[in-house]
Formats: sequence, structure tokens, C-alpha cells
Amino acid sequence: MMKKICIFVVLLFVVFMACKNSKKEVFEESEDYFDTIRKITIHAMPEDLLEDKSDSIRSFYKMFENHEIWVDRENREDLISQIEKTKNEGLNPEDYNINKIFQLELRKDSLQLEEQLAYDILLTQTYEKLCNHYYRGKFNPDEVYNNWDLFDKKLSVAKLLKESIDTKKIAPSIKGLLPTHPVYFSLKEALVEIDKLPNSKFDSIDKNLKIKFNDNLDVVKEIKKRLSYWKDLNPQDTLYTSKYDAKMLDAVKKFQSRHGLFADGVIGIGTIRALNCNKETRKGQILANLERWRWFSRNLGEKYILINLPDYELDYIVNKDTVAKHKIVCGRPQRMTPILSSKLSNFVFNPTWTVPPTIIKEDLSVEATANRNYFSRNRITIYKGTNTVVSPYEWNPEKAESYRYVQTPGYDNSLGVVKFNFPNHHSVYLHDTNHRDYFVYKYRALSSGCVRVQYPVVLAKMILEGQDNGRWKSIETIRKERAAKEAKLKQNKNYRPAKLTAEELEAKQKFLAEEKDEIDEIIAKKETYYIKVKQPIYIHQLYWTSWLDKKGLQFRDDIYNLDKTLYDKLGS
Repeated sequence: MMKKICIFVVLLFVVFMACKNSKKEVFEESEDYFDTIRKITIHAMPEDLLEDKSDSIRSFYKMFENHEIWVDRENREDLISQIEKTKNEGLNPEDYNINKIFQLELRKDSLQLEEQLAYDILLTQTYEKLCNHYYRGKFNPDEVYNNWDLFDKKLSVAKLLKESIDTKKIAPSIKGLLPTHPVYFSLKEALVEIDKLPNSKFDSIDKNLKIKFNDNLDVVKEIKKRLSYWKDLNPQDTLYTSKYDAKMLDAVKKFQSRHGLFADGVIGIGTIRALNCNKETRKGQILANLERWRWFSRNLGEKYILINLPDYELDYIVNKDTVAKHKIVCGRPQRMTPILSSKLSNFVFNPTWTVPPTIIKEDLSVEATANRNYFSRNRITIYKGTNTVVSPYEWNPEKAESYRYVQTPGYDNSLGVVKFNFPNHHSVYLHDTNHRDYFVYKYRALSSGCVRVQYPVVLAKMILEGQDNGRWKSIETIRKERAAKEAKLKQNKNYRPAKLTAEELEAKQKFLAEEKDEIDEIIAKKETYYIKVKQPIYIHQLYWTSWLDKKGLQFRDDIYNLDKTLYDKLGS
């Protein structure tokens, strides 16, 4: 009997919860009314037309007391105009029902009432869709790629819709959702420029060729045609002959520079690969980059580090002004650097380096098994548990992943002398490196995932200068301020320079020669030291492979093969 009662109670609870969860908001019936100002009838929206619509659409109509929304022709025409302009953003107007809406608008006065109301709902759905696509992108990056960790972008379409309908500012409400970064504007210009080019498909040029100035080869004719197509070579400057002449040399260097290649005029595998790309491929890159910029934060911050991984460059930007540029090394394709946005938390000077699991498995265990001197050569201490040190000769390679490996601080530490920490889900950061020679390469996707920065101490000092009442000012800033102060003193007519003895002068010169700022002193001690970043400095590790500047269309190698994946999805 007790068992039956328990079963009944459980079933009653399940039924109760099911009813509770399935409960929908009660629809409030409305009536038509006559707007005496506009001299039109505003129709009520019947429940049956809204019952299968999304919660957001239902909430929009509730905001208008369940009446039609798009009663003003001006608002409808504004929306139609904005749909037509989606092509300027690299989107397809057909995704926003342009033909259907246009035909319905032409016949609006002859539509039956139910058709008019269904048309009103279609306009509302389209407005919501367009707003979301402009502000957040057509796709969620997590549905397209792995390793993306961007700031959330929240949008209240309801508030936007109400204000724009009431004020008749549909167009500004939609346009205001687009990215405002200069790169996005340059991509729109790039789209215009590439559409000016004739449609043309190229036959592939043999990648194994190596062509130099003054070479005389039949393939040179084809290369000249392509350089002319991309406007790097003026057709009037050269005949389509097989001679690699001076005009062609200048054109090749321009083409190489636009593609992030060494502009040495030598046509090798990288240049030929770029020459083999046709208009369709390049336009696909531009469209993919436009979509990615709609994913990125609209407001990157007042002070931020902006990294473009395919261009291997870091910019430090303060109040929209680029105050520093640094070369970077990013993760190789097998260990891709994640695309993310975060905020700097602290700097670590003279960091130790704890070897990450991937490197233990793929690098350390292999090399150390072959030669135990690997540990002493790399100044790595092996730990078992928390603090138990293990001798290299007691180390068990079969259990390599059960140990912890720590490299001591120093100039040759894998992290170099400084690390930039910021919270993220991927355990990556910016840091110095012991492979400083990598920065001379054009292809720099060579790390294990973190971003290596050229001259990182210079960048760290610049970021820290305005913090802690000038405690972290660089020696260069200190000396400039000192010189400015002395110059101001000299303007005083009563100024008399101090007379120093030979010993005092020698002591002063020695001091100036050996003078260090506080960060240099910290580095010289070779002890790990943390400095908290108190002002908000944002960091954005982003990915774009195309833009337009004064040198023309710019393209970069799609190092992680992200462009085609997204372009294919955009076209599906």
C-alpha cells in the first residue's frame, strides 16, 4: 500500500512539473482602434497567427499591446532599403526575404487582413534576424570553429525595435549595430574593389618553379597577365614577353608585399601559391573576414593589445592611437593559438616555466628518453608530487606524464624574462622567448600555442608606465623627464650649473652608465617577480587575412585554414 502511495505521489509531482514547465504566458486579446493622428486603423494581432512564433516575436507584439507594428510606410521602406544594403556587408539579401517582402509591399493595399498581419510578422522576424546578424554575425563562432573564446555580445532587439518604430529611425537602429573598427570598413572597401575585377579563373602555375630577374621562360607571360589582372603591373609598362624585366620586378615586389611575403622579387612557392588564387577565392576570404569581424567586440577598450595572428603582428593601442608595433610568433597549425578576448591581469618577470602536457608527451619524453642530459641542458627540474625532486637517472620515461617539469628563470628560459598573464580557458599567454631568431622569418606560426613577442620588456614597460604613480617608468622616460626638467631650469636667468670636481664628475658618469629603472633591476636579480596590472588593459588575439590599405588589396596566408570553412558555411 505504501509503495502505491509513493508511486502516486511521484506521478503527481511529474504531472505538476510538466504542467508548470509547459505553461505559456496568457495571450491578451486586443481590438482594432482608429489612430486619429495618422488617420488609419491599427489592427489587433490574433492569437492564432502568433501561437507558433518564437518567444521573442511574441514578446515584441506584447510590447505593442498585440497590435500590428509596421503600420507606417516609412518604417517598412526603411527596412526594405536596409535589407537591400546587406550586400554591402558581404551578406545575401535573399537571406532576409527581400523578394518576398518587396512583392508583398507592392500589393499591400490589396492584401486580405490576415495576409497583411502575416506580412507584419514577417517584417518583425526579418528585423530581428538582421539586427542579430549585424551585431553578432550570421553564425555563432562556436558552431564553426574550436578554440574561440570571445566576449559575449548581448543585444536587446525589443528595446531597439520599440524605439526605432516610435521615432521612425529604422535605418539608424540597424546600421548602428555594425562593427566600427577601421579593419571592417577597409574590408567593405576591399569587397567593392574586388567586385570591379573581371571574373577569371587561372590555370595553376607549377609551384616547384623558381624564377628570378632576367630569366627568360614561357611561364613569365602568364605571370605578367596575372600581375596585370591584380593591378600590380600596368599593361602599358611591358609587353607580354617571356623576359623577366625591370617593370615586372617592381610589380612582383609589390604583389609579394601585398601578400605578406618577402618582397625580394624571387618567384618561389609562396609567390606562386598566391598567384594561383583567383578572384572567387579572394572574395571568399573577404566575405569570411567580414563575418568574423561581426563576431569580435565592437568596443575593444581605451587601451588594448590587438594581435592579428595571420599577420604575425601585435599593436598596442591607446585612445585609438597605435603607440607600439611588435612582431609575434604564434602557434603552428597543429597547436593553433586560440582566438580570444581577455584583460591583462599581471606580468611575471623572470618566470619559471612548467612544461605543459602536450610538450611533455610530444617533445620532452622523446628527447629525454634518448638522452637524460636533456634535463640539465635545459635547466629543468623534475618533481614528483608537490615538492619531491627526482634525479634524471631515477626518472621513469614510461610514466613521463606523471611528473612535473619546471625550468629555472633566466634569459634562455622558454618564456624568456617576462610573461603577460590574462584569464582564459586555454592556458595561453604572451611571453618572451629563447628563440629570438624566429622573428626574422616571414612565416612565424612556429610556437606550441602561446604568443611570443619581440622586445616584450619594452612593451611591458610601456604598459606599466602609467601605473603605481610612475614607479615602473622606463629609464628612457626617466631620462627624458630629467632632461626636460634641466632644460626648464636653464631658462631661469638666475640658473647656475653646479660645479663638480673631477671625482664627482666621474662618479656621475659611472652612475649614468650603470643606471637602471626598477624593472631592469628586477630582471637583473633573476628572481621571479609579479606585478599586477591595475588599469584595464584588454587583449584581443584575433584572426583576419584580408583588408584594403593605400598599397591595395592585402591578403595573408590562412595559416589555420579558417577562411574556406567559414565561406562555405556562409554560402550554404
